[in-house]
Amino acid sequence: MEMKQFYITTAIDYANGAPHLGHAYEKVLTDVVARYRRMMGDRVHFLTGLDEHGQKIQQTADRAGRSAQELVDDVAPQFKNLCKRLEISNDDFIRTTEERHKAVVSRILQDLYDKGEIYQDTYEGYYSVRQEQFVTEKEQVNGEWPELFGEVIEISETNYFFKLSKYQDWLIEYLEANPEFIFPRFRQKQVVEFLKNPINDLCITRPVERLSWGIPMPFDPGYVTYVWFDALINYISAVGFGEDSFNQTWPADYHVIGKDILVPSHSVYWPIMLKASGIELPKHLLVHGFWMQSGAKMSKSTGEAVDPLDMIDQFGADAFRYFVTREMNVGQDSEFSVQLFLSRYTSDLGNDLGNLVSRLLNMGSRYCGGLIPEATLHEDPEAELKAHWESTVKEVLELYEGFQFHTGLDKTFGFIRGINRYAEIRAPWKLAKSEEPADRETLKTSLATMAEGLRLAVILLKPVMPGISDKILGLLDEKPADRWNPSTLVWDDRLQGNTLGEKVILFPRPN
Repeated sequence: MEMKQFYITTAIDYANGAPHLGHAYEKVLTDVVARYRRMMGDRVHFLTGLDEHGQKIQQTADRAGRSAQELVDDVAPQFKNLCKRLEISNDDFIRTTEERHKAVVSRILQDLYDKGEIYQDTYEGYYSVRQEQFVTEKEQVNGEWPELFGEVIEISETNYFFKLSKYQDWLIEYLEANPEFIFPRFRQKQVVEFLKNPINDLCITRPVERLSWGIPMPFDPGYVTYVWFDALINYISAVGFGEDSFNQTWPADYHVIGKDILVPSHSVYWPIMLKASGIELPKHLLVHGFWMQSGAKMSKSTGEAVDPLDMIDQFGADAFRYFVTREMNVGQDSEFSVQLFLSRYTSDLGNDLGNLVSRLLNMGSRYCGGLIPEATLHEDPEAELKAHWESTVKEVLELYEGFQFHTGLDKTFGFIRGINRYAEIRAPWKLAKSEEPADRETLKTSLATMAEGLRLAVILLKPVMPGISDKILGLLDEKPADRWNPSTLVWDDRLQGNTLGEKVILFPRPN
């Protein structure tokens, strides 16, 4: 039987505007995990995409005098371009207006209706226009609706409801039995806390006279399905639910989502929808935090959103990927500022990595005819650097496994700084002035040792900085590293005799 793929997804982005930093970060985080798993030898299936139905899209299209389909057809290429520019290695891009998706949504709805899990009733209460969901007074804070909900109106309407409350006790038991369902674990405690109060059944339709832009209910065309009962299903519609191949991918190993859509959509609605449909649950949810600016969430509505494409234009995809991965402790919020970005860019990338590459290429060209020499000595400086590598690689792989990419990068750049310290100790530019045979051997050993340390470091960087990693390996006359097989990360003399590339500035100083 064919091995199940490692299946990882992002949330699908809402097609109501241009991509921003939050979209870009989630794509990069998921891509880093996907690339790491591929390097570890897994067969990976990586899904991202676009949520294209709902009231806000219909309203935006109406204001622009266009059809909703025209609007989303314009937005979709922007998100696809973001993936391309960020070197995101997704295997699929799902759009919820695609027939393959709509067919599965209709099938799930019909099956649940036939099982008696969906019924019709009249709702009277409060409705959040921004979130496109019904809300209750208990969701108020100090008598006020949280900003998250935007405008809240009173409404009375007949709709179809999904028996969400029927499964509340089951979900509580499931979370107790699976304490690592949500990463980080403190996020799971938030869900358990939410479930301490009774949950209501979920209204899953809107009348077509109020909202026509959606997937029609298969058993009543007078209604379209509510956005969460459409969007969440992308995770199974994209991998062939109902086909023989489905079990080769599903269940998902990780749904990567922002903390704002954990409760209740991904942690309550989605598990219960799957349970009621007789479908296995995903293995884990990986929940990341927000980017903050001066302690407040960066927001398109406040005009503080960063256009990632502007930063990629100026600094390159790898620098952007490095910064967001290095700064964000997965699961926590993190501060964003241009000053912080420039500090990382100049210090870590320019001074530590960029200068190491420049020095090596320059000295290799001047002192060794552009070839990587043989390391014939193994004295204390070499032994210390190799020992530093042995501890680094062990730590970094363990950190990557636990999604601690920020600390893994810190350790990797600590090793890169270690190579630079080694160069200062050996000072090959001084050795080159000597005619003594012993000094010539030390010179060759120092350049060979720097080259090998650099090779290993940039292989560890591959999931985060794929372009730079491959480029530097090319400058060392090495092929790109696509797998971390047992020998890839071992210190050896494979580079001996390789031709060094021309000197290049990898991280130009910003204007």
